[in-house]
Amino acid sequence: MDEFDGAELNTDLWLPHYLPAWSSRAETRASYTLADSCLRLSVPADQGLWCADDHTPPMRVSGVQSGNWSGPVGSTRGQQPYRDGLAVREEQPPFQGWLPIGGRLEMRARMVLGPTSMAAWWLVGFEDVPSRCAEICVAEVFGSAVVPGESAEVGMGLHAFRDPAAREDFAAPRLPIDVAEFHTYAVDWTHERVVFSVDGAVVRECAGPPWYPMQHMLAVFDFPDGSDDAGPPPELVVDYLRAE
Repeated sequence: MDEFDGAELNTDLWLPHYLPAWSSRAETRASYTLADSCLRLSVPADQGLWCADDHTPPMRVSGVQSGNWSGPVGSTRGQQPYRDGLAVREEQPPFQGWLPIGGRLEMRARMVLGPTSMAAWWLVGFEDVPSRCAEICVAEVFGSAVVPGESAEVGMGLHAFRDPAAREDFAAPRLPIDVAEFHTYAVDWTHERVVFSVDGAVVRECAGPPWYPMQHMLAVFDFPDGSDDAGPPPELVVDYLRAE
């Protein structure tokens, strides 16, 4: 668990980069601060694109993750490749900060989102075994699906990716919450099912979740489209991430 009370990010738990194997640590470092007992991830307007020469659509991202590794440069061994045949550009040493399996996990957070941005917290397999790559998405919010001050579509569920034993079961129900205010997003994870809740109210249940160690991913994204209506710089402000 992390209450983000310190003056510095706890690097025993977190790597302040987003999937650096496909780019580099220099180009994937998160923009973040710790203040008022919160982790504040942001995407300033001058932040460079992630994998600018290869990733579609163009995006900027600030993220932290609780696990990381890759194969050698030129290999295809790495976490969450975004296309077939993607090659490692910078080898990553193994890092296992916080890889839970089962239990109750919850995050208290708020989001500042415009029409081209998104924030999310998800769990994904460490992929030490290639098929252990499925995802449990606890909260995913696109700014384009937010009615400011009134409601938002909150994505939650399972993604199978390349795990032949996993299920695809994802939805984004609209909830009467203002995501700019703090809310508690949680998942109760057992071998049989995952139960997703917001502020203590159950929203979705999915049977047959993955059952292997998974790493936390916390990130805020901007998908620049060249318009003048991008809104404020997006932020994900996390008060705590807890496990029971």
